[in-house]
Amino acid sequence: MKHFRGAFIFTFICLILAYLWAHKMHAGMELASLFIVLVLSILEISLSFDNAVINATKLEKMTPVWQHRFLTWGIFIAVFGMRFLFPVLIVAIFSRLSLGNVIDIALHDSNQYAHYLHIAHPPIVTFGGAFLIMLFFTYFFNHEKELHWIKPIESKMSLLGHFRSIEVILTLIIIYISQHFIAAQSRHEAVIAGIFGIITYLLVNDLSELLERHAPKNDGCSSGFNLKNSCLINFIYLEIIDASFSLDGVLGAFALSKDILIITLGLSIGAMFVRSLTLLLVEKKTLHEYKYLEHGAHWAIGALAIIMFISSFKEVSEVITGLIGLIFILLAFFSSVIANKKEKAEE
Repeated sequence: MKHFRGAFIFTFICLILAYLWAHKMHAGMELASLFIVLVLSILEISLSFDNAVINATKLEKMTPVWQHRFLTWGIFIAVFGMRFLFPVLIVAIFSRLSLGNVIDIALHDSNQYAHYLHIAHPPIVTFGGAFLIMLFFTYFFNHEKELHWIKPIESKMSLLGHFRSIEVILTLIIIYISQHFIAAQSRHEAVIAGIFGIITYLLVNDLSELLERHAPKNDGCSSGFNLKNSCLINFIYLEIIDASFSLDGVLGAFALSKDILIITLGLSIGAMFVRSLTLLLVEKKTLHEYKYLEHGAHWAIGALAIIMFISSFKEVSEVITGLIGLIFILLAFFSSVIANKKEKAEE
């Protein structure tokens, strides 16, 4: 329970802010706005179980100081950066309006803002889809990987790791195929966004691995922004992953509300609980105890990436997205439990 104490306090603060904002902008709709905030928070949590598992794989390599920063600085970035500023910035780029004008529109003309965000939808999800599918491919296309969950498939996928840059080639093929179905006016921007998704993943992932290999054995991460170790890069890596996961939630949230602050508050509560869950997974060493959880999370990521590509030209319900991710996580969990029982029985 101690891991979620901060999340509950954060929720209480967000609900107060939501009530006050609704009282000012939507008089008489205060309780309805609170309900929407809670629904959005549940939606974000359901979509992000796999995110928590992936975060835990990186976070367990970081010091307690940086783990704490992930929960403090990180949630600030998640709230104001990824769930408010990032969508506003994207709308500003594609609408060719100034950032100030877009913020004003988002706060005072939610319908127009939703319209602009709808126009920017294909490149946004193509960027996120490209980033996440690269993460999926990189994990399974590893010829040194010995532990397999779905062995008939994963063992063959691992052999593809012998082919250099195979994950980049396959991602480019997916982008090429998907752009044929995207509306003509958004096609060019979507392709460029997908390429930037690949570049972003390669830059951050390769830099993270480079710094991990050359990091000193003694723990220097806690000393601050020291690029001689990989803690800062891993922190940035986690924030970009969080951004990619949050894209479908941010876009889908407009089905429940057009008010950007109500959406931001609701999704932020979910993000805070997911981060608290991540720290719990790290402290309890859950990934070591349930060895297939990481596999299930990456399968969920692959499914989410494909759904994001599809959603660039066809609407996909967030319920489907959330259920697919949850099913993979649950199957991986129960497979881990069964495997652990077999190992104990053999001892």
